[in-house]
Amino acid sequence: MDPLSDVIALLRPNTAISKPITGRGRWGVRYAAHGAPGFTIILKGACWIAFEGDAPWKLEKGSFLLLPSTPAFTLSSHPGVACEPRDPMDVAVRHGEPEGDADFEALGGTFRMEAVNAPLLLALLPRMIHIPASEGREVRLGRVIDLIMEECGGDEPGKDMILQRMLEVLLVEALRWHGITPGDDRAGLLNGMRDPALARVLGAMHADVRADWTVASLARIAGQSRSAFAARFGAVLGCGPIEYLARWRMALAKDALLRGAKSLDRIADEIGYESASAFSTAFRKRLGCPPGKFARAGGFDDLTQDRSNGSGPQ
Repeated sequence: MDPLSDVIALLRPNTAISKPITGRGRWGVRYAAHGAPGFTIILKGACWIAFEGDAPWKLEKGSFLLLPSTPAFTLSSHPGVACEPRDPMDVAVRHGEPEGDADFEALGGTFRMEAVNAPLLLALLPRMIHIPASEGREVRLGRVIDLIMEECGGDEPGKDMILQRMLEVLLVEALRWHGITPGDDRAGLLNGMRDPALARVLGAMHADVRADWTVASLARIAGQSRSAFAARFGAVLGCGPIEYLARWRMALAKDALLRGAKSLDRIADEIGYESASAFSTAFRKRLGCPPGKFARAGGFDDLTQDRSNGSGPQ
């Protein structure tokens, strides 16, 4: 698989919550920040959204918004409306007048990721993906949104399952959509995949994670001098190429340990370490605990946070 497919497969995204959101008249609500990725698709009418420190802006019918890590925000029928504090809910939400046909409808919710490698999502994406209806219509993502809107408007058997699968596809399409980062210079895998030379390098590393890669050998694949390649990789990916490889190897190792179907010797061999001992030493140094303890704790030990920084795979 290509690097992006590798990462998505490791994250195993699924929809944790998806719920209808409706409103009528004048209304405004305020939500506190929470770590889960959130999304909204506007099905009817429009609303105004504002994040802390930013001016409100309008979301119209057909618009799509994905927040990799949801900050505090307000949602309202009109700009300047007083906003009441609300807690996230996993059931249908009604804003404003409780009776009468809604003049605003949306589908909103959160995605669940494989928790131990969830930081990969933040490394992939900018702060926010906003695709206006007028821009989304001509791309695959727009067609997925149309299908979701159509499914929400009907009441056919299997509706809940179809919406679940479509929302998962929506996340994957959002991750791969080439229009999500205009003017966004955040380092990360998506930016690297859009650079032809770096895309070749990333593809080679992901295709053979066991190889004894060096900066020089990767620079040859990129067709650049060693120094130029190292500088370019660091600027675009947010870390050096060997550090990126180490983080990806650890992400694969964490996933394999949690699945519990492979021995340490096999994991070490599959990700490029000479022995289980060498792998265990590297794992302990990077994660703060031995592989066995990590596996027994299910990946949720306080000591298992990757100590490295940057925007590559964690």
